[in-house]
Amino acid sequence: MTIHPEEVTEVLKKQLETFEPKAELGEVGRVLQVGDGIARIYGLSHALAGELLEFPHQIMGMVMNLERDAVGAVLFGGEGAIREGDVVRRTNRVMEVPVGDALVGRVVNPLGQPLDGKGPINTAKRRPVEVIAPGVAARQPVIEPLQTGIKAIDAMIPIGRGQRELIIGDRQTGKTAIVIDAIINQKNEPNRPICIYVAIGQKQSTVASVVETLARYGAMDYTIIVTATSSESAPLQYLAPYAGTSMGEEFLWQGKHALCVYDDLSKHAQAYRQLSLLMRRPPGREAYPGDVFYLHSRLLERACKLNDQNGAGSLTSLPIIETQAGDVAAYIPTNVISITDGQIYLEPGLFYSGVRPAVNVGLSVSRVGGAAQTGAMKKVAGSLRLDLAQYNELATFAQFGSDLDKSSQQQLARGERMIEALKQDQYQPLPFEKQVALIYAGVNGLLDDLAVKTIKGFEKELYAHLEKNKQSLLAELKEKKTLDDALKTRLNEAIAEFKKMYQTN
Repeated sequence: MTIHPEEVTEVLKKQLETFEPKAELGEVGRVLQVGDGIARIYGLSHALAGELLEFPHQIMGMVMNLERDAVGAVLFGGEGAIREGDVVRRTNRVMEVPVGDALVGRVVNPLGQPLDGKGPINTAKRRPVEVIAPGVAARQPVIEPLQTGIKAIDAMIPIGRGQRELIIGDRQTGKTAIVIDAIINQKNEPNRPICIYVAIGQKQSTVASVVETLARYGAMDYTIIVTATSSESAPLQYLAPYAGTSMGEEFLWQGKHALCVYDDLSKHAQAYRQLSLLMRRPPGREAYPGDVFYLHSRLLERACKLNDQNGAGSLTSLPIIETQAGDVAAYIPTNVISITDGQIYLEPGLFYSGVRPAVNVGLSVSRVGGAAQTGAMKKVAGSLRLDLAQYNELATFAQFGSDLDKSSQQQLARGERMIEALKQDQYQPLPFEKQVALIYAGVNGLLDDLAVKTIKGFEKELYAHLEKNKQSLLAELKEKKTLDDALKTRLNEAIAEFKKMYQTN
């Protein structure tokens, strides 16, 4: 059979007309090396930093290193199924997660995949995990309070919507308890924020306990849980806080409010250190890479209060940092302290002596301060921090057994009662108006003649009395959020009236 060259040319022409290129140069690469959640890939010359990559067996990865002759990528699970020589494809999409109302009430991993067995999450909208934070011109000052329901915090270290307030302390000092109470307290708040709880490197049992607690108090109705537990790979732990922030930013740009809790960023920094060392980035102080400060600053800078032209939404961040033996001067704690707008320091000594929440008044600060406090609370608690700081100094001095003058003895007695009054049980956040009533009683000496051990009972019965007999007073306080002279007189009379009844009984 004779084949004419013209026929071959015609066949080739037809094939070329219908030919679709399967892969362009630089769009497909091959795995050079894989292990410990890291893959080095040859051939992806057009890859972008942070781009999503598709590996065999539907395994996804993300570009982290752009080297001269290869690309370094992190794998989101399934590392054991990847082999040297496997084909890797670009997706031409930077790393992104699903966002929107469909996520509220769900437990998801950092890729936005459901973990709660409640079926798929139906949302078409996605947002990149890494975006540039809104500029100064797009923001406005933080002035709207975010009530935590915790007396010691709302009175002395107020948090505003759009603020970044660090919660720092040793392990087992009640850091998570504070943020869980703050989330539960949003249930009855007007214009309540959507809460995002990001668990990084926690035990699965701990995360399950948090989910169960929030569900029991009805807080899962407005909460998203993003979890990368200690059994998950370092890349997923690294991704978790960025994914949670992107989910919160969706509500921020809709003009709504969001509260994002990172529990905790110490483990996040450790996961990043692991990735960086495997990527052969040079280690620095405490073996962390040089850009670990940038890791957290670009995350926390995304928290803000937008101006009215941009919808006036807010994203509030409550990062948690675990210290070792109270060392707040370590590398990661000092980094995050310098990024945030204040810190709440929980002291082990106070915790073990029964002061809970164990807030150290001297080392805790809010750089937003009274600007994010209601007028009524500012009026009654204005000097409380200073008074308690002076009480702590005086109590230390009095331990030496010196004879104290009468005014010092009165100061010690009042401080002791205020410390007792500020103690609060877990999962019992207080509405703002009840906090104002109790703190008003304390700072104005109405608790001075009560025995310290009776303060908790007095507090409980005072709330019951106000709810039963002075509902209009509480409602007015809640609505006005200020304490004018008329309201102050009524509050004083109500507490004095109850005190008389309490002491008679």
